[in-house]
Amino acid sequence: MIDAGSFFAPDWPAPRAVRALVTTRLGGHSKAPYDSFNLGTHVGDDPAAVAANRASLRRHLPAGPCWLEQVHGTEVALAGGDGREAPIRADAAVARVAGAVCAVMTADCLPVLFCDDDGTVVAAAHAGWRGLAAGVLEATLAAMAAPPARVMAWLGPAIGPTAFEVGEEVRTAFLACDPDARAAFTARKMEGKWLADLFALARRRLARAGVERVYGGGVCTFTESGRFYSYRREGTTGRFASLVWLQAR
Repeated sequence: MIDAGSFFAPDWPAPRAVRALVTTRLGGHSKAPYDSFNLGTHVGDDPAAVAANRASLRRHLPAGPCWLEQVHGTEVALAGGDGREAPIRADAAVARVAGAVCAVMTADCLPVLFCDDDGTVVAAAHAGWRGLAAGVLEATLAAMAAPPARVMAWLGPAIGPTAFEVGEEVRTAFLACDPDARAAFTARKMEGKWLADLFALARRRLARAGVERVYGGGVCTFTESGRFYSYRREGTTGRFASLVWLQAR
């Protein structure tokens, strides 16, 4: 049985038909440095441990998740509820079928969950800075094909604004399409270095796309070492998942 500390539910006013959960690093089978509930098959962990962790998670889901091969792009996959295990090369997934589970894995990048007010479509997006700047959130909204004013989003755990140091190229990428995004960057003493606020950048992109209701944000993977994996903090580490699906009515 999966440990109660291994996951939590997002705090957002989603319709009753929408279900979501976020895993942590607690309560699994993986040994250090992947301890212990690592769900990533691509990080060097013992495949048997990852399989055991995924099997534990599966018992709390209506079907196997639509796992993605995430490449920091903007492709959006359709989760069909068939429990497909082979990963699809994409950075977001959309589902309209009850029981189809959208999932993204992260360890500092920003996971974003979506649903519409009617509980007829859900989505999950992997928004590292490259994907965020390239438009992965906008691509996900387009794939949902729901009026943005009737969509809500939830921002999951990611590296926080006091820990995410970036170079000038990151700031330039965001300012190129939104000059006011400069408010999400704080200059460091070292020239050409900035602290970036992924949560603020995501909120700006969503607002510009017409999504007015955005929840979550502020949980930092870098500082909360006991609960979450952080690639920036540890280098070799595991991945946790953010998942959303529609339950049968």
